[in-house]
Amino acid sequence: MVDFIVVGGGSAGCVVASRLSENPDVSVLLIEQGPRDSSPYIHMPVTYYKTAQGNLLQRLEQVRSEADKHLDAQTMVQPRVLGGGSSVNAMLYIRGAPDDYERWVEQGAKGWSYKEVLPFFKRSEDNDRLSNEAHGEGGPLGVSDPCYVHPLSRSWLKACQEAGLAFNSDFNSGEQAGCGFYQLTIRNARRSSAAVAFLKPAQRRSNLKVRTDCRVLRIVFKQGRAVGVEIADGQRKSTIYADREVIISAGAINSPHLLMLSGVGPAAHLRSCGVAVVHDLPGVGQNLCDHVDIYMTYQLSGPYSYDRYKSPPWQFWAGLEYLLFRRGPVTSNVMDSGAFWSSSQSTDRPDIQYIFLCGSGIESGAPVPGGFGCTLNATHIRPKSRGWLGLRSSDPAQPPHIVPNYLSEPSDLGCLVEAVQRGQEIMSQKALSKYIEREHMPGKQLMTKADYEQYIRRYAQSSLHPSGTCRMGTDDLAVLDPELRVRGLDGLRVIDASAMPSVVSGNTNAPTIMIGERGADFILRSLT
Repeated sequence: MVDFIVVGGGSAGCVVASRLSENPDVSVLLIEQGPRDSSPYIHMPVTYYKTAQGNLLQRLEQVRSEADKHLDAQTMVQPRVLGGGSSVNAMLYIRGAPDDYERWVEQGAKGWSYKEVLPFFKRSEDNDRLSNEAHGEGGPLGVSDPCYVHPLSRSWLKACQEAGLAFNSDFNSGEQAGCGFYQLTIRNARRSSAAVAFLKPAQRRSNLKVRTDCRVLRIVFKQGRAVGVEIADGQRKSTIYADREVIISAGAINSPHLLMLSGVGPAAHLRSCGVAVVHDLPGVGQNLCDHVDIYMTYQLSGPYSYDRYKSPPWQFWAGLEYLLFRRGPVTSNVMDSGAFWSSSQSTDRPDIQYIFLCGSGIESGAPVPGGFGCTLNATHIRPKSRGWLGLRSSDPAQPPHIVPNYLSEPSDLGCLVEAVQRGQEIMSQKALSKYIEREHMPGKQLMTKADYEQYIRRYAQSSLHPSGTCRMGTDDLAVLDPELRVRGLDGLRVIDASAMPSVVSGNTNAPTIMIGERGADFILRSLT
């Protein structure tokens, strides 16, 4: 028996477990399905893409709906390691736009305005450059400027300015528009994940226990109250009980899946899958939000990108520099610069995010040019399309049935068309002309809007920012109240990206950590 059980050791779960255990009068158990974050590839910034190999990611096949039948087959990748997405992502520290949080309030999340969530962003933050009304210092999470800036990134930013984008020194100042360098969750040239920043220091506390490689099968209820969880640790099953609360922080795919396996969700759907209904909550698994991105790749005229480090001698010297001095290209996340831009569909704030990658086809899933190249990623950060997920069966080992409905709203596709065209314009500027030999993808053969749409439908992919599937609100489809409690049940909260009423305008790691901070604060205040 413990006071609190936290299910999921990801970006939010690590924060919740750490903050709750600051109270010496309560006991906390954190359960993570994946292994500990012991892989060196996690902690060296440049090797983050290596985490896509091995057992650190859970690959979930998505089901095509009628709406996205023309989008090529997709795989939803979910992190399965201590630290969750914060251990395997590209380390970009982006909070989203202030208007995102005002929209949350309009959608029923009272108390989640930008003014009200800003203190929780600052509470986490230890920013190595910025300490002002928008930023914090001394918090657990390391946030820094890029340790190493590739010269090609500087030229790309010049190209952005030649194309009419203003330089922005801080995308998290409250104004996103413009181009600039991203701040990153890196401290002392190493990844500052939620596991490293929050959990590692907290594990010295006797009132916090962490169990990895342990799967939660179901939440246990008694008379409308969550009282524990059933787990599988290897071949052995057992039940662990919580005296105060069970907190689900398994992410926007696995949190609603676990709720439904436990009998919480749309009653008719649960019964059809052979699950006994504990509480009819029709919004569980609905409102699946995600960003969709598209890549453009370019052939360079010489060794001007990180592709030179594909050569073993270059790898050796870069690795040696990192080991001896903690500097050089190994300290880079490969994508240190980017921009936010407004398409014709968004006059009030940006709806497109660009990320410039100093390498050929990195992450793009598209054919890459030979030799040396660079890549521009464009993401639609204000999508209107919504999907859903449900059960395949009552077996916890079966993955969820995911229908993302990507590009089901025509405006989402139109926005990405503009994003590619604007990206091509940026890449054709004088500042890059001496580096770029030719555009490899999409290439000059795209002439009409239909050509661009076909390219996007073939190569667009998830940005891996799923959210919204257990959203906060007050309407009939809301799963959580504004304090992240599951509506209609006691002793149960969901604290992760699934709580977002709508996805934020940018990468989701920083907002998810903020949700963890806010959720822990709600719980600690309830104890007094």
